[in-house]
Amino acid sequence: MCRLFGMSSAPHRTRATFWLLDAPDSLRDQSRRDPDGAGIGYFDEDGTPRVDKAPLAAYQDLAFAQEAKRIDSATFVAHVRYASTGSLVPRNTHPFRMDGRLFAHNGVIEGLDALDARLGDERAAVAGDTDSERFFALVTREIRARGGDVGAGLEHAARWIAGHLPLYALNLVLVTRDELWALRYPGTHRLYVLERPAGGHHGDRHLDHSGTGGRMRVHSGDLTSVPAVVVASERMDDNPHWRLMEPGELLRVAPGVRTISRIALPDPPAHQLRTSDLRPEAAASQSADTL
Repeated sequence: MCRLFGMSSAPHRTRATFWLLDAPDSLRDQSRRDPDGAGIGYFDEDGTPRVDKAPLAAYQDLAFAQEAKRIDSATFVAHVRYASTGSLVPRNTHPFRMDGRLFAHNGVIEGLDALDARLGDERAAVAGDTDSERFFALVTREIRARGGDVGAGLEHAARWIAGHLPLYALNLVLVTRDELWALRYPGTHRLYVLERPAGGHHGDRHLDHSGTGGRMRVHSGDLTSVPAVVVASERMDDNPHWRLMEPGELLRVAPGVRTISRIALPDPPAHQLRTSDLRPEAAASQSADTL
């Protein structure tokens, strides 16, 4: 399963170090294939969005994900990809960038011809082949149609897909320079949120998060003195306050790390896919951590 990670300390900019594959040897020892891409998105001080990413189709590409990425930003999104749709090239690797926002997705959406038709001329904004980037293009279109309201745009895009297309999961993280949004839909995959006070649970600790199997590690000494909110596909440390998001829950982290949450999609998808319905490559990409 693809791994999502998002973090906001806005309005404070914090220094964080990411290893997108912390222990690649342990990945090779697992009974699943190696990841197909990895990337991180963040913002410069002037608000310019940046993406650093690479497909991991060859051994030399693994060095990109193993090397420490030291980044200064108020919001971050990171992703480790297990490909379900689209070849292993940079344009298909998350995160994606549109209209000054960054986006990463975990799940499978089918019926891409219908989604392309829904996008119309805005299909030209999609550089790659993935369902994820098409989903982001639809989100972007809906945000524009609603005067820049990110929450309304996310909800309308997800509702349209849930009502019209076969889907397996729509878990996502979207960040702007000072806000973070996350959606868990439906309940297929987990997505956790941690509202972390300065110093963490003990009050005097830096952040040092590590996913299972060596997938991703994040370190930030600045979070000893600055609060943050973290969203991730799994609990990444022993903090007891990790909360599993509800199916259909849309989370907004506003500046000042204020969380606002609601059930935006209370109904199940009209065409819920099961693992047995997926193409073999899509089923393999979604197999781990399915509820």
